[in-house]
Amino acid sequence: MSRVCQLTGKKVMVGNNVSHSKRRTKRRFLPNLKTKRFYLESEDRWITLRVSAAAMRTIDKLGLENALKKFEKKGQI
Repeated sequence: MSRVCQLTGKKVMVGNNVSHSKRRTKRRFLPNLKTKRFYLESEDRWITLRVSAAAMRTIDKLGLENALKKFEKKGQI
């Protein structure tokens, strides 16, 4: 399973570890993904999504269906 948020599209980023001597080595920044079940009232069923912590906060704020519409409009779903 790839490390991509199913709502926001956040994925792994690449950067550098920088030591005290300014030597740079490659590193990966992983998104904060969690597998979570959400209840979809319109379809009366549970869905499981792999979402980032930021997407969970958005779902808490807007509700699942509005969050799905918001991210669908941006072309991220």
